[in-house]
Amino acid sequence: MWRALRDEVHHLGVELITVGLDSLGSSGCRAAIEAAAPTHPALIDTHHDVARLFGVVNIPQSIWIDEQGMIIRGVTSAPPPPVNDAGAPAGPPPDLPARMMDIMGEAAHIESDPATYHAALKNWITHGADSPYALSASEVINRSGPQSTERALGHAHFELACEAVVQDQKAIAVEHFQAAHRLVPDSWTYRRQAWSLETVAAAGPFERFWQGPHPDHPEQWPYEGDWLSDIRAEGPANYYQPWED
Repeated sequence: MWRALRDEVHHLGVELITVGLDSLGSSGCRAAIEAAAPTHPALIDTHHDVARLFGVVNIPQSIWIDEQGMIIRGVTSAPPPPVNDAGAPAGPPPDLPARMMDIMGEAAHIESDPATYHAALKNWITHGADSPYALSASEVINRSGPQSTERALGHAHFELACEAVVQDQKAIAVEHFQAAHRLVPDSWTYRRQAWSLETVAAAGPFERFWQGPHPDHPEQWPYEGDWLSDIRAEGPANYYQPWED
């Protein structure tokens, strides 16, 4: 889907770069990247440095950067391009566990507006600095949100957690993930990274999307929240930040 967008606009001097945020590195991202067969640079960020530096708290999110390397629009929810001939969505695989069915049910209520986002993106691509969607430096800063000592400490804990994953030190990783979740509570990216490492074989190809207690020993779940509980508590309508002109 992102390849199609890149190929559509690349002749206009635009480059699209995708970044996979995954502490498992290539083993966690390779299959998806190869399936997408991108013609654009597809990077992997093992320690979520892009999330820390740019303020990414969910995926997919985007940052628009102009030819001078200036941020024109900071972190923005970036739904995939609308597809006119997608046909009817495929149904769930047979024998899918009830939790995965519940997750898919909640995900179906997540709100996004691909048409508005991509119309604005293409307007900026066409008109550059004259586009009404190209923000001034002061507007970018104002929208970036305040930082705090707590968030900075949370980012540090998360980086330590990711390094512990790389070093195969799970207990240490869990401890730092827990701290990062407390200190940066609005980051779905930080939560999902930790949850996705607690795989459940019963989910088959969706094992990294289980993101919750194991059905046979739920008492061993090491985190306060999980994807299904948190999305129900916060509301699927609030999962993505709404578009702001």
